[in-house]
Amino acid sequence: MNFVIIVAAGTGNRMNSDLPKQFIELNGKPVIMHTIDRFFQSDEMTEIVVVISQEMEVFWKDLCLKHQFSIPVHLAFGGNTRFSSVKNGIQYIQQNFNIGPADYIAVHDGARPIISKDLISRAFQGAYEHQAIVLAQKSIESVRKGTPTSNQAIDRDQIWMIQTPQVFQAALLLDAYQQTEDPLFTDDASVVEKMGKHISMVEGDSKNIKITYPQDLQIAQFYLSLI
Repeated sequence: MNFVIIVAAGTGNRMNSDLPKQFIELNGKPVIMHTIDRFFQSDEMTEIVVVISQEMEVFWKDLCLKHQFSIPVHLAFGGNTRFSSVKNGIQYIQQNFNIGPADYIAVHDGARPIISKDLISRAFQGAYEHQAIVLAQKSIESVRKGTPTSNQAIDRDQIWMIQTPQVFQAALLLDAYQQTEDPLFTDDASVVEKMGKHISMVEGDSKNIKITYPQDLQIAQFYLSLI
């Protein structure tokens, strides 16, 4: 079985909106519904687990009625951090499914609604081969490391911009999330990596943007118009 945990429990405070970014309307329906639909359309998917804030449960159900959204998903509730939200999603899978060695779990940002079927497939295919993968693109910007007053240029060819979904052999991810949360856990790959597991990279897609700022909605709208 293949699972995806779609993390949508954040507050999205950089959007200058009272409504978390994953629930803001994009092309007629909330961002998160576009994201869910992308995975539902994928040939790789078996089960979709959406992690939302418990306070948003009634709001989410009302949105589903309003938009006649009937894609079957499992709901889990988020924690105080992204780590704890993903962990809650993993625990939901453990409690409701029998996990075997041929099972894989993807973790995806709810605010990345332009993910393509092809990219989802490539991510899973990479995981089948390497057990643990991240989507990544080389930096096209010059990069400096340090502080505003003390810094140095570094080779941008060695810098990769990480995307989601990140996909892992299920038992590996389950074991990784038994660790105590660490401030250095910025994504799921960093959690798995701390166990000594090598992380492989699969080429990402520049259109697979994460909606973070208000202008990102306009970019996402443009990309949707091309589909």
